[in-house]
Amino acid sequence: MHTIEYTVDGKPQKTTEEELTPNQILQNAGIDPATHYLVEIIGREKKSFQGDNKPIHMHEHMKFISVSINPTPVSR
Repeated sequence: MHTIEYTVDGKPQKTTEEELTPNQILQNAGIDPATHYLVEIIGREKKSFQGDNKPIHMHEHMKFISVSINPTPVSR
């Protein structure tokens, strides 16, 4: 079985699945999909999966970041 390596927030992840939903990718990285959404980094481009949980075809060295749905508090 082929293992695909990718990162979420710079942390290495692995899967043997050919397709994963954005929520599965977040959950596998220990991130709550109820409070975050997934963004794929492709070179200088960013592809948001906010509100989209369709399966993503996985391939080697994909890069994802998690983005909080909640507004970030401003420190004073």
